[in-house]
Amino acid sequence: MIYKNLYSNMWKQHLMKRLYDYTIVIRPDDNGTFVAYIPAIPGCHALGRTPEEAQAEIINVFEMIKEEYEEEGKPMPQDVDLKAIHAS
Repeated sequence: MIYKNLYSNMWKQHLMKRLYDYTIVIRPDDNGTFVAYIPAIPGCHALGRTPEEAQAEIINVFEMIKEEYEEEGKPMPQDVDLKAIHAS
C-alpha cells in the first residue's frame, strides 16, 4: 500500500508541471503586437499589446491547458531546448 501511494504521488508530481518548468518565447508580431508561446505545448500561445501583456496572457492560457491535461490524466509535455540564431 505504501508503494502504491508513493507511486501515485510521484505520478501526480510528474503531471503537475509549473509554468517555470517551461521555456516561454515572447516576440513581436507583424501587426505591432506581441506573441508569447510555449514551444513544448501545442496550442499554448497568447497575444498582447506589450510584452508584459502577452506574458500575463500566457500564464492564463497555460493554466487552462494544464487543467485539461490534469482532467484527462495526461502528463504535461517535457520542455524543449531552443537555440536562437540570426540569419546572415
